[in-house]
Amino acid sequence: MEEKANNQVVLLRVWSGGPCTRVELALKLKGIPYKYLEEDLTNKSELLLKNNPVHKKVPVLLHNDKAIAESLVILEYIDEIWNQTPKLLPHNPYQRAKVRFWVNYFDQKIPPAIYPIFLSRGEERQKAIENLNEMIRVFTEGVKQDFADQEFPYYNGNKSLGLLDVVVGAHACNYKVINEALGMEVIHPHMNSEFLSWMDSLKDHPQVKETLPPHDKLVAKFIEKFGPIN
Repeated sequence: MEEKANNQVVLLRVWSGGPCTRVELALKLKGIPYKYLEEDLTNKSELLLKNNPVHKKVPVLLHNDKAIAESLVILEYIDEIWNQTPKLLPHNPYQRAKVRFWVNYFDQKIPPAIYPIFLSRGEERQKAIENLNEMIRVFTEGVKQDFADQEFPYYNGNKSLGLLDVVVGAHACNYKVINEALGMEVIHPHMNSEFLSWMDSLKDHPQVKETLPPHDKLVAKFIEKFGPIN
């Protein structure tokens, strides 16, 4: 299924977006040459509006001028078209289903649970933090149970990053950004030490390290977006 001829790859992205980071990371892991175009979401380009007319958001992957939108769809497309190793999804259909389940759980539950923390204060904020930590606990325990035969910290069976690592790491490797922006520890080490160890291991991976947004720049972005936080 690999398209070998005329592989022109362009990524429409914003530098600070976790979904964009995960697509960039997948392209780098596969060794796929690409160029990126930085979007201003307050003044969206005609190229973006043309190629993602439904959601009008990034990331969008242009492969030989064909547009693919939504980061999870893009990641599976990359894995299917560029079939070389490392494979992001396992070969076993049951294991693929399990990966997709936990990827969807993470996307639907955990990043959305962060915003109420920034938007609340006092007791309401503490409840939001507790809610986030409980979701992370459920996620981590479920992943460990379903992939008990995989070698920690990379859930791909061959000691390389898999889809789960790419999706989760692109967001959660920035957990110290959230701590600094809020001036408090958001993910509790006593409750979610294994999750934090996983993220710290991923941050040491060379391609993850070079793809994550700059720490200080991202802290400033959060503070600019949410205003005075404390």
